[in-house]
Amino acid sequence: MAENSSFGFSDLAKQASMQPKEALLEINQKHKALYIGVPKEHTLQEHRISLTPSSVQQLVNNGNEVWIETNAGKEANFSDKEYSEAGAKICYERNEVFKADIIVKVEPPTLEEVALLSPDKLLISALQHGAKSEPYIRSLMQKKINAIAFEYLKDQDGIYPIVRSLSEIAGITSIAIASDLLSISGGGKGEMLGGISGIPPTEIVIIGAGTVGEYAAKAAIGKGAAVKIFDHSLAKLRRIQSNLGQSVFTSLIHPKILNKALLTADVAIGCIRSEEGRSPVIVSEEMVSQMKELSVIIDVSIDQGGVFETSEITSHAKPTFEKHGVIHYCVPNITSNVCRTASYALSNILTPLLLRIAESKNLAEFLYANPEIRNGVYIFKGNLTHQHLGKRLSIYQKDIDLLLAAHA
Repeated sequence: MAENSSFGFSDLAKQASMQPKEALLEINQKHKALYIGVPKEHTLQEHRISLTPSSVQQLVNNGNEVWIETNAGKEANFSDKEYSEAGAKICYERNEVFKADIIVKVEPPTLEEVALLSPDKLLISALQHGAKSEPYIRSLMQKKINAIAFEYLKDQDGIYPIVRSLSEIAGITSIAIASDLLSISGGGKGEMLGGISGIPPTEIVIIGAGTVGEYAAKAAIGKGAAVKIFDHSLAKLRRIQSNLGQSVFTSLIHPKILNKALLTADVAIGCIRSEEGRSPVIVSEEMVSQMKELSVIIDVSIDQGGVFETSEITSHAKPTFEKHGVIHYCVPNITSNVCRTASYALSNILTPLLLRIAESKNLAEFLYANPEIRNGVYIFKGNLTHQHLGKRLSIYQKDIDLLLAAHA
């Protein structure tokens, strides 16, 4: 899989991995060695891993240590043997991994994992702040750690590279899932997603013109489906029209127009996200009840509550249910269904970040010099620095710039 160019440091990673041993020795002498720990994910339905074997080899070749909990990559089909051959140490006691200078995870740590963290360590993982409680955040603060939420990391163009990469995967995957659910084996009528000569194309309604919606539309159009895209933002609709490179039906979200589109839709995909809190409910239960029998709803926004009023969280083991004769797919973390691909996407962005941290004098200096990375910090030395999180949970929030100036 191609390396992701986000943050502008994948070139450094590529160059380092191709250096002869003599050059690597010189690099190792210049860089501060990092001790990186990768625990096994224990959150329900999480199959991804933050670093792939190829990324581990890159980090080790640059003089760093990587310790990985046994079977951490098993669900994504990366074996302990692959990690060991890449230079990682396999740990059979999970508390050993948490002794590392930097803990790199996919999901936020569980309370049991929080108990294993030590002061001044750096945690890099998702935050998912809409689902986090005050006691949970205070438990992290009490550990006096530093924490970066990778979904808030920016690149130099102001884009959130991990969110975008995973959103691309989610959009494409949603169409693949819809295709399966329309077939007899998926519980549908036995229809093919797309269009062929002489047969009307599948009608797909996409609610949300962000990255997920864009890549779902691209995948659907590529199969010959007829696509209708709705969003609250006219600017987003203009952008998606431009990015698709062809004329498609777009509309602001007006209940009458949306309801008319849903009446004939074969597939409806909800992918509107909220910056904070719950995603807005766009489609009422009454609107769902009027949809075609055995049509398909895929609510990609279910991890924020869902776009459809009838949505209920499902699992990869039992991903669908029927309501009003409509098949609902409401599995949170849809990218975990293609966990190996998603793991590569995460690893391609996190690895260059770790290499850059290793080049820095200390974390404070690094964050002070890189505002796009600083944007992802939500705890620094036990102090909450995330404005929205502090406001929602009524926890005093300190200015990250002032804290870094004092420690850099």
